[in-house]
Amino acid sequence: MKRIIITLIGLIALNACGGIDSQRSIDQQRSLNEAAAQVSMPAITNFQEMRLVKQLYELRDKEIATYAYLQAMDGSLRCLGEAIGYGIPYSAQFTNPVTPGSASGYPQAEPNGLFMPDSASATWIMLLNPETKKAAPVYVEPNLIVSQFKLPCKALDS
Repeated sequence: MKRIIITLIGLIALNACGGIDSQRSIDQQRSLNEAAAQVSMPAITNFQEMRLVKQLYELRDKEIATYAYLQAMDGSLRCLGEAIGYGIPYSAQFTNPVTPGSASGYPQAEPNGLFMPDSASATWIMLLNPETKKAAPVYVEPNLIVSQFKLPCKALDS
């Protein structure tokens, strides 16, 4: 009986201090440490994926001609138009979304004074106006494909 009471008091104390979650974190870390001791890191020697990501970053930093497409319900591609660069997710932010130095992580407004969402399915595309050939931002919400070369597709108006 005494052991049951001591165990219950210990569980109540652990729970009151967030100890159960803390204990789970400790148990998980022990498990991960054991896994690391038994299984080594993969023998990556060529770093091909890292090279590809580097190449993507460098391409995104250039003003390159691209073509934007929407996917129709039947799976066919519909040409949206010529563009410059790749699409920029609507939720991309120019500033850090959290005020630096704040302990509680207060959100920080963008330079326009607005607070952007954590995520959004929309994309900004810098499409070339077919008449003037000048780039202008177009807001697109459906699934989008942007390519550096023309893909076989139907016109939007067909």
